[in-house]
Amino acid sequence: MKTKFSLVLFIALFLATVGYAQNPIIQTYYTADPAPMVYDGTVYLYTSHDEDSTVNNFFTMYDWRCYSSTDMVNWTDHGAVASLKSFAWLDKTNGAWAPQCIERNGKFYLYVPIHGEGVSVLVADSPTGPFTDPLGKRLIETDHIWQDIDPTVYVDDDGQAYLYWGNPKLWYVKLNEDMISYDHSIGQNGVVSTEMNTEAFGSHNGRDGKPGPSYTEGPWFYKRNNLYYMVYAAAGIPEYIAYSTSISPEGPWSYKGFVMERAPHLAFTNHSGIIDFKGNSYFFYHSQELSGGEGFKRSTCVEQFEYNPNGTIPVIKPTKEGVTTSVENLNPFKRVEAETIAWSEGLKTKSDEKVGVYVSNIDNNDFIKIRSVDLGKGAKKFAANVATAKSGSIEIRIDEKDGELLGVLSVTGTGGEQNWKTLSTKIKEAKGVHDVYLVFKGEDKDLFNFDWWQLK
Repeated sequence: MKTKFSLVLFIALFLATVGYAQNPIIQTYYTADPAPMVYDGTVYLYTSHDEDSTVNNFFTMYDWRCYSSTDMVNWTDHGAVASLKSFAWLDKTNGAWAPQCIERNGKFYLYVPIHGEGVSVLVADSPTGPFTDPLGKRLIETDHIWQDIDPTVYVDDDGQAYLYWGNPKLWYVKLNEDMISYDHSIGQNGVVSTEMNTEAFGSHNGRDGKPGPSYTEGPWFYKRNNLYYMVYAAAGIPEYIAYSTSISPEGPWSYKGFVMERAPHLAFTNHSGIIDFKGNSYFFYHSQELSGGEGFKRSTCVEQFEYNPNGTIPVIKPTKEGVTTSVENLNPFKRVEAETIAWSEGLKTKSDEKVGVYVSNIDNNDFIKIRSVDLGKGAKKFAANVATAKSGSIEIRIDEKDGELLGVLSVTGTGGEQNWKTLSTKIKEAKGVHDVYLVFKGEDKDLFNFDWWQLK
């Protein structure tokens, strides 16, 4: 409870200072190294996960998480979709670093680095898993496994897939169509070392004071309008985000400049991902602001941006407002998962086999904000699926946490914290598009668990 209290207190101070921000987009967990994937009209966001308790003053990371959005302002938590325990051959208990996922031929391939164990791959039939290990060993076999981190993957128009990775150098392989093996006829046993020079990756003075290429780690590789982009963490620690381009997926690369410069609320590391979605371009990164400046407790952020007419990327400023406009409104007349959140305070999520992911750790005055909710011509009833041995209530408000009160759902004991029951209450009709706030009230701690809600 001490960790939760500290996080709640910081969020409260954070909100009091800046109003209701959008960044970071996940508040229930510390998430880093964002890797967005667009599939079937949805953005699936894969992240690493910094634990609430940092061990030995170093990255403490055991699993990989997934979130999704169709509107770029509300994010649905799908829980931990893979972990170090997904690999039966692995005896490491820490080191679940920056992932990336891609779809091919109806399968989803999650490439994950394990610190000190190189790059491995997991496969699933769904973007949210379950992911399983198809190889029983590492995918990338090299002599520099401690440097084999931060994989980024792309399938080119001709069907050839490329997997890049590395710190402080950049390597790649040509993946075979099965996406779990690669062509060994090129490079050194299939691994090609990218030429690292200042023309390709810019110039930076290293720790020895000598100039060298600015590339550090965290590559993000993609193609747009016949131009290949390599976006990466640069200039050592603290890290900036820079990028290079090429007319070939195999280089040579040409340095183009910074994408995001250092800012006080960013962590000493940074890691980016870029997508186009529903006619807009988005830049993902991470900061340390939610944790109050702890570089081993990072949080995912996103900014909307526009490419310059010549295809170059502008310098993007990290903001607290983040994405200000949704690309579609949320329909509350269909079941809405409680873990679909634009902003929250004080909450966590859990999961079980019965209901999947649900909202937990609910205390008095905690809340969930859902943005751009289309109330249509008005609703008459609010229903929620909850489980508790205690009692509390949910206030349904619009536009602000203390905004107009539409109604109050009384949540009484359902027979246990895993005994789920759907409760409902009449509400005042409100029309049009609003932000909806679900504000929790009660005298006890851990008031109830919350699975989903719906207007009728």
